[in-house]
Amino acid sequence: MTTSAIAVSGLRKTFGDKTVLDGIDFEIPAGTVFSLLGPNGAGKTTTVNVLTTLIKADSGTVRVAGHDVATEAKAVRSAIGVTGQFAAVDELLTGRENLQLMVDLTRGSTKVDKRIVDSLLERFDLVESADKSAATYSGGMRRKLDLAMTLVGSPRIIFLDEPTTGLDPRSRRTMWTIIRELLADGVTIFLTTQYLDEADELADRIAVLNQGKLVAEGTPEELKRQIPGTHVRFRFATIDDLDVAAGILPESTRDDDALTLRVPSDGGTKSVRALLDRLDEHSLDAEEFSVHTPDLDDVFLALTGHDTAEVVAK
Repeated sequence: MTTSAIAVSGLRKTFGDKTVLDGIDFEIPAGTVFSLLGPNGAGKTTTVNVLTTLIKADSGTVRVAGHDVATEAKAVRSAIGVTGQFAAVDELLTGRENLQLMVDLTRGSTKVDKRIVDSLLERFDLVESADKSAATYSGGMRRKLDLAMTLVGSPRIIFLDEPTTGLDPRSRRTMWTIIRELLADGVTIFLTTQYLDEADELADRIAVLNQGKLVAEGTPEELKRQIPGTHVRFRFATIDDLDVAAGILPESTRDDDALTLRVPSDGGTKSVRALLDRLDEHSLDAEEFSVHTPDLDDVFLALTGHDTAEVVAK
């Protein structure tokens, strides 16, 4: 595999008169987590389907694991694993039987050993339920089994299309742990999610897709810095101290009930120190202070015009 696990250039896809992907470009280094964000209908799943050879692009170049998805589809499929939005487990089979089925389907691969079934059951904490019907599994257990089935054959690139949608917080955290373990093993993760905290927690780089175009790309911190709103928040002991501080920092916004001042700032060490020095010059101490920066919800809203809670609820 090359140092780039995935390289996309000029990717376009239309359905009828609707342009779903309008010439997008991105590159994903091997052994990293790349998260693609966007409102419903932005083109996230279409992107995944093109990269995993399920549908063909209208134009552009896409290379996955060093192989062209248009001309070397078989080689691409042998290098990847895919976990879709819904757990693709057979409810008539047990967990063990689902995994064994995947082993049998990939029997031609020299990398596959039947002992992998026991290994995966243990890794995903499914040993106790291994011989129970998958129909009896909780949503979190099904998602774990689905991801375990994806790992049969040891793919080096894994596509996770909204893997934690509908899971309870504990199950989501478990999936996050599994994703980090895969990353530690050198696996490349392509993640789509509607949960901004998930992307913030897991992704090395994030791209935001809106109306078929990539409108931003960078690390979570780089994206947050693009959005204005960083400020320093001071809390004072008394209303008199707050009055004095408001006079010293006229650019601030005050909250009398909370005894706080909100001062616009870039959040850097020098600017925060300058604010503290101005208070010190008047022998004024704050009870506490903290630096607040926009989160990914603010970034998402600014770039797409969609509220994330509204998008997830759809």
